Amino acid sequence: MNTDKDMVVTTPEELAEAVQSAPRVLAVGAGTKPRLSAVASDVVKISTVKLSGIVEYEPSEFTFTALAGTPVKDIAAALAERGQYLPFDPLLVDAGATIGGTVAAGLGGPGRFRFGGLRDFIVGVRFVDGGGRLMRMGGKVVKNAAGFDLPKFFVGSLGRFGALAEVTFKVFPRAVTTRTLRLGAVDTAAMTTIFTEAAGQRWELDALEAWPAEGVVYARLAGPAAALDVLAAEIFSRWPGAALTDDEASRCWNGVREFAWAHDGGELVKVALVPGAVAGFLSWTQTMAGARTWVGLGGNVGFISLPRGGTLADGLAWPAMTLRGGGALWPGKRADAKVYRAVKAALDPQGRFPSIED
Repeated sequence: MNTDKDMVVTTPEELAEAVQSAPRVLAVGAGTKPRLSAVASDVVKISTVKLSGIVEYEPSEFTFTALAGTPVKDIAAALAERGQYLPFDPLLVDAGATIGGTVAAGLGGPGRFRFGGLRDFIVGVRFVDGGGRLMRMGGKVVKNAAGFDLPKFFVGSLGRFGALAEVTFKVFPRAVTTRTLRLGAVDTAAMTTIFTEAAGQRWELDALEAWPAEGVVYARLAGPAAALDVLAAEIFSRWPGAALTDDEASRCWNGVREFAWAHDGGELVKVALVPGAVAGFLSWTQTMAGARTWVGLGGNVGFISLPRGGTLADGLAWPAMTLRGGGALWPGKRADAKVYRAVKAALDPQGRFPSIED
């Protein structure tokens, strides 16, 4: 039943009915990270792309609530009108990523370096559990989000705990001015030095990303323009580089968000790192033909892209998740997920949703 004619829902109530209608189901958004929803053929997919719209937006409370299939691009536009934004920088916005799929994948972008990840901003969820019950956890404003913080368990759950119907997030005011600096990193050692030293300085960088193939590190500052001039001069006194124009910076961060550096097709794998592991990660990727890499969050995440038909070499020593391609969902080492199993047993005791291993 896993075909192009999978069920489509338009309301939370329809989502509950769809979950109840089949023994095994999985809610799927726009499919921008297709490996995450590549499950067994007996699993019926429920499309949430028409379960869309901003339900509530309280700019004075800095929160919004949106249906799971709402494109992140629509949410970003609504927030921008009031000078607000999602600081964790959602990925694949132009590709059509939905807010529910973003939560299920647990993916954040460059802004996570300073402000934290998606888990730090989710306030509440409305979801359908394995019994087909429409439930709410958390609140719609931050001050009402008391009790056990179950919404955070849905971040990175890949839809295996339940089918998201609605999510509530807190947001931040957007900085008036940003400045992107392009710093030279002639080799991996230089890159790692920038990562480790920049993270401990007073600059409070907004983002810190690296493109190893080009030998550059991109550092983003945010704040009053006069202060950014001082901080940029201080950074350039330590490492050579240049400031990007606003247009160049916009193209740069849009490219990071949309994986413009990656191959069109083939595998795309996210790897959890620490700055001290960057050298080993980049050395390992050099064993694969056509591999392209990106290192983000100041050395705390790596991405590897392979051309169509390429496969990962053996020896991935870090936790990893495949976003695109036909490789293993979890190609790296994994910790024993006792907490995951406990939450899964509570919300889906009959196994209506796939397991995290599927």
